[in-house]
Amino acid sequence: MSASDQFGKGNHQLLPGASDMDALIRAEHRDPFSMLGPHSDGKDGQVIRAYLPNALSVRVLSRDGERDLGELGMTDKPGFFAGHFPVREPYLLKIQWATGEQITEDPYSFGQLLGEMDLYLFAEGNHRDLSAAFGAQVKNVDGVDGVRFSVWAPNARRVSVVGDFNSWDGRRHPMRVRYPSGVWEIFIPRLAPGEAYKYEILGQHGILPLKADPMALATQLPPATASKVAKPLSFEWQDGEWMQGRGDKHDIHQPLSIYELHVGSWQWHHGGEDEPDRPYNWHELAEKLIPYIKDLGFTHIELMPIMEHPFGGSWGYQLLSQFAPSARYGTPEDFAAFVDACHRADIGVILDWVPAHFPTDTHGLAQFDGTALYEYGNPHEGFHQDWNTLIYNLGRTEVHGFMIASGLHWLKNFHIDGLRVDAVASMLYRDYSRKAGEWVPNRYGGRENLEAIDFLRHLNEVVALEAPGALVIAEESTSWPGVTRPTQEGGLGFSYKWNMGWMHDTLEYVEQDPIHRQHHHDKLSFGLVYAWSERFILPISHDEVVHGKHSLIDKMPGDRWQKFANLRAYLTFMWTHPGKKLLFMGCEFGQWREWNHDTELDWHFLGVDNNKAYGDHKGVHKLVGELNRLYRREKALHEQDCQPQGFQWVIGNDAGNSVYAYLRWSKDGEPLLVVANLTPVPRQDYRVGVPFGGKWAEVLNSDAEAYAGSNVGNGGGVVAQNEKSHGQAMSLALNLPPLGVVILKPVRDQEA
Repeated sequence: MSASDQFGKGNHQLLPGASDMDALIRAEHRDPFSMLGPHSDGKDGQVIRAYLPNALSVRVLSRDGERDLGELGMTDKPGFFAGHFPVREPYLLKIQWATGEQITEDPYSFGQLLGEMDLYLFAEGNHRDLSAAFGAQVKNVDGVDGVRFSVWAPNARRVSVVGDFNSWDGRRHPMRVRYPSGVWEIFIPRLAPGEAYKYEILGQHGILPLKADPMALATQLPPATASKVAKPLSFEWQDGEWMQGRGDKHDIHQPLSIYELHVGSWQWHHGGEDEPDRPYNWHELAEKLIPYIKDLGFTHIELMPIMEHPFGGSWGYQLLSQFAPSARYGTPEDFAAFVDACHRADIGVILDWVPAHFPTDTHGLAQFDGTALYEYGNPHEGFHQDWNTLIYNLGRTEVHGFMIASGLHWLKNFHIDGLRVDAVASMLYRDYSRKAGEWVPNRYGGRENLEAIDFLRHLNEVVALEAPGALVIAEESTSWPGVTRPTQEGGLGFSYKWNMGWMHDTLEYVEQDPIHRQHHHDKLSFGLVYAWSERFILPISHDEVVHGKHSLIDKMPGDRWQKFANLRAYLTFMWTHPGKKLLFMGCEFGQWREWNHDTELDWHFLGVDNNKAYGDHKGVHKLVGELNRLYRREKALHEQDCQPQGFQWVIGNDAGNSVYAYLRWSKDGEPLLVVANLTPVPRQDYRVGVPFGGKWAEVLNSDAEAYAGSNVGNGGGVVAQNEKSHGQAMSLALNLPPLGVVILKPVRDQEA
């Protein structure tokens, strides 16, 4: 029987209407499930239709594959097959392609997939587990293994999943739209993890560039841009002790010392002639980094963004996959193993996270369904001029919830201990880096971005509930009030804020030639005016050692000896100043060149690659380790970081000598005395008032010979004299080293 006879007058129910058929073949039909798959014949049988462009023939088998139920005949529309079967039962399609035979369940035989609660919570902006619901989810549906795809594209006319499994043909797997959410879904049977895919979207004005999945859990290795089907994260965590005690470790009265690094340029694997040099993968990084961090005494590491990003030169800050670790360093399981290894070594892991903007790459979120979906439509609201990126429209509930779910994804699924939220200032102000006429006021006529403020408060509230003990840290450079104040008191609710003002002021001071520092004396002390207005982290980050700003050691004035002495003094001042600590990689050993993301740090300065050792570099490295150990051991240096009772000026006005002296206090009244001499002139018998008599031991001297200094100091300690000075009942006559900082502690009777 010919196709025309088979679909003749007596069988019109087999075929949809001509307009529906044409729309399907043009790949413009909004509801392919209304035409394809099994449909009742009004009695006990069913009509089965399939659109399989380039298929040669199709037969229908029983679900167990044991019985041949008959043929789907090809209509006069090439690739469109249909047939009537007198008994309604589950079935398989046996498809003959030019390349071979395929047996599979029919994707259009499955009903609605996403639950109504998933769709409701998503539309409301409060679905906290999106990464387990949307995107490509490996599932068993009705006893069939496969992958459920779902994507939000409310303004699309049609959405299809495409990949190698269907020759990237958007006609093969058009999806079902769920109203009113605008989420499209389909279950593709027998698809397995590892498959590359994208979405082909028909917008209002035609086919869009193929789009990667906003909810992808894995991606191809850049420069390839497809998403990959990922199996559910399967990792046996062994960090229960760390996770249980994390909240106590993150208390504001505990030490927090963070080592910031870029995974791709910290240290590289050096192969032989047949293997090019390359960055470490996660397992190699754990093997090398963890002992290094333990030796240096940092409490945490902070990773610059490791979410997938198309352009390595963005350092990860222009990311497109909010839920996928970069394929550059391994699989999601590899990353989980890295975090677990850090935790078992008592090291916390903080991630840089970017809710402020995203890049304009055509395969990404920009104009995702042909409209400004994730971004603001008005470029005065939705385009960052500084970075040529787009701004999330956080006032849209679905986008708000998408970003909340991203933050929770890392905290809950990968046991991340904190998010450092990038570019918060750019989120808070609608006129950020814009001139008059280039920004849109809020509904009250102000410059505050009310949607972003609501988002940040909601983020911090949700994290406190869903990831107890986790930190959320703001990179915020303005005087916005209450960044770390609880949301219940009108604040934004962050755990800490980067103290950008302290960083700028102190670097400006230390870059001055010492002869001029007397005219900039307040730069080093001004941070104490507002040190307790927020809970602060003192950041010397990657931003300070790139783009012609010079490395930290190369910012220092003077000859080589003075540069290193200045660096040691500056780091000692930083570690004794109120506020938690953050130091970017390479600064801990005085790398000369600026950071370059395309190559590893200059490890030869520490003699890692050969027997040659650079004493001054190794001295800085040793000092950082000693500072961390002292900071963690002495409660006076961390216990009251966020309270004014923890700091007391002794000498703050000796601009002529560029000398500063202050006391740090523990809750129990145990002090440490810090005296900084920031000129290259040694000072003998320099008198400093102290609250207690007896001996004061010199517990650290940045000029010590062990750190490659000149070894000017106080012979291990000084006995207080019964001479009033600086408002104190007693005083010490100290030898102050050139460009050095000394730390002293009163010796108790039992310690004497």
